[in-house]
Amino acid sequence: MDSLAAAPGTGPATSPLPVLREPRPAARFEDLPTDRAVVMGILNCTPDSFSDGGEYNSLDSAIAYGLRMIYAGADIIDVGGESTRPGAVLVDEEEEQRRILPVVSALAKAGALISVDTRHASTAALALDAGAGLINDVSGMSVQPDMVALIAERGVPYVLMHSRGNPQTMDALSSYGDVVEDVISELREVRDKFFAAGVAPEQLIVDPGLGFSKNAQQNWTLLGNLERFAVLGHKILVGTSRKRFLGSLLSTAGKAAAPKERDNATVATTALAAAKGAWGVRVHDVAANLDAVKVAARQVAP
Repeated sequence: MDSLAAAPGTGPATSPLPVLREPRPAARFEDLPTDRAVVMGILNCTPDSFSDGGEYNSLDSAIAYGLRMIYAGADIIDVGGESTRPGAVLVDEEEEQRRILPVVSALAKAGALISVDTRHASTAALALDAGAGLINDVSGMSVQPDMVALIAERGVPYVLMHSRGNPQTMDALSSYGDVVEDVISELREVRDKFFAAGVAPEQLIVDPGLGFSKNAQQNWTLLGNLERFAVLGHKILVGTSRKRFLGSLLSTAGKAAAPKERDNATVATTALAAAKGAWGVRVHDVAANLDAVKVAARQVAP
């Protein structure tokens, strides 16, 4: 069992029953903060995550960690059951659903606003039925028609992230002319599929997809030109947390910093993204990044 301490009032980390017995009203997307960037906490229910090595691969440990993020101030908990790190083995939908649906249900009953990180429409539909409030899809250019149809049917917020290929092929697909303009153009191309299906513009959140089919320099270029994505007219989500390009920057004697050694750099990029107008940031260390977005909001306030 996971050794994480339980959040106040929840009992031991291995016993989430009080949360299940006393459901709270689910948080609503419409009630998210508007005076600062939103903080989305990452909850990987996988055995092969690059960032935490499967620490939350049991039901009890995943729920306990989700509760800790809620009490740390996370606005959204992003639950995923398939690793999207480069080279990761793809997971079938049934296994993905087995991993995440009980977690989604428990945390939604605890009052959290849940995002589900999935490429699969069947998983997305079941997660919405279990209490999730938005879908975060890394498919990018490979988005499936059934996902487009689902988002149109359900009318829920949807994160449209830019990517090419899949985790096994994306590293070989990082050739761009102007990376900022090309990513904007490709996001617009995919977005138009959603518009054609009847998805409302306000449902869509765009993510430039740092680390997905981009090399280190391209990631820095996208982060430095984040304000240019405002041309799309949608909220902007940024995910830099513990990614390889930060590890490369912090390398010592030719060795990249380990994922958990990248948290301070993540906080710095969060502040930069928030100051450039990001609607939200997707992070592992909720408390530190919440501080960063508050500072950024104060700095840019008139």
